[in-house]
Amino acid sequence: MPTSENDSPPVYREIAEDVRTAIASGRLSDGDRVPGENDLMKQYGVARATARQALSVLINEGIVVAIRGSGVYVRAFRPLRRHGPRRLSRELWGAGRAIWQADSPDGSFETDSVEVAEVPAPAYVARALGLADEAAVVRRHRRYRLEDRPMQLATSYLPAEFAAGTAIAEPETGPGGIYARLAEQGRAPAHFTEEIRVRMPTPEEAAALHLNAGTPVLDVLRTALTEEHTAVEFNEMTLDGSAYVLQYDFDA
Repeated sequence: MPTSENDSPPVYREIAEDVRTAIASGRLSDGDRVPGENDLMKQYGVARATARQALSVLINEGIVVAIRGSGVYVRAFRPLRRHGPRRLSRELWGAGRAIWQADSPDGSFETDSVEVAEVPAPAYVARALGLADEAAVVRRHRRYRLEDRPMQLATSYLPAEFAAGTAIAEPETGPGGIYARLAEQGRAPAHFTEEIRVRMPTPEEAAALHLNAGTPVLDVLRTALTEEHTAVEFNEMTLDGSAYVLQYDFDA
């Protein structure tokens, strides 16, 4: 059956595909300026609205970034490598290092805000920790940044029964962080489970992480358990999806 004109993709999508191909092939590299509205109008003989629509498709996909007053650029992607098993090893926090330091050995990855409070556990947190509904937990909310760029939000919940009134409930928990403090109580984490999903950010998350339009986030939900498989921490992390590579190594 012959293809009708109605079966052809809209012109703006064809233009977006051409630019996408140029990026994928390396003709346009990270940080390069992509053709603007005027360039696309001239090259393809289209109206400004069509050129603008083509660029909007790429911006919403997160492939390019619009910088006000400057132009549209290929998103520079220099990801932070997050090695799941290595960063949680006892050798790290047992030696007095914070687990997030494994993400950036040169020390440029750091926290820039910490909020600590005792609150009733949300229902999903209570389930993860095996607590009664609205049982008291210590909530630790942090934002992490790399060279002044916000990278991650993290909120840990620990049962107030053993966390309240200890260094765990202080903004500065001391060498090795909360896992070292749990170990001092005889509750050292020995097992971890992580669930990962990708979604679009809430407006509050987009603002806190300074995300460009079209940038997704990674949700990492981690539960820390003792040798007896008692849950001692539930950590809800929100990562800038354009800034991370998640690495997991497994034996066959």
